[in-house]
Amino acid sequence: MASRENAERSFVAISFLVALVFSIVVLPEWARPARPEFVAMMLIYWCVSAPERVGIGFAWFVGIVMDVAHGVLLGQHALTFSLVAWATLKLHQRIRLFPIWQQALSVFLLIVLSQMLTLWIKGLAGQPPETWTYWLPSVSSFVLWPWFFLLMRGTRRYFLGAL
Repeated sequence: MASRENAERSFVAISFLVALVFSIVVLPEWARPARPEFVAMMLIYWCVSAPERVGIGFAWFVGIVMDVAHGVLLGQHALTFSLVAWATLKLHQRIRLFPIWQQALSVFLLIVLSQMLTLWIKGLAGQPPETWTYWLPSVSSFVLWPWFFLLMRGTRRYFLGAL
């Protein structure tokens, strides 16, 4: 039983590490504004699929790691990821029952919420306002969610069996 729990913890940690790598990998200039929010999508996936494994504290930790990796205001991602995790955990039983296109819409709304909070934090810090391209990651995450969800579910089932 303990080895199964360790395997589950390791799989969650590795999946977040891969999402973090995808969030910092260099993209061509034209593709940068539309980079999906991989770490937020991974957080939503795990909060829906295994809410007993990934919670608000874990989201806070991942957010701090993301802040350090991106070199932004410390706590910015931590706060937004904690809010996304809280909302997802509150709604995870409903989201789990949705068809995949409605799950994608839920992911879109959660990421827009995260971006709105980030925009507010940037405004408080005195950073200049963003252009319309600021909202493209929520759209690309919406479009990518069905494939992301199916890939993660298949990978989880392959390595861990059905949870």
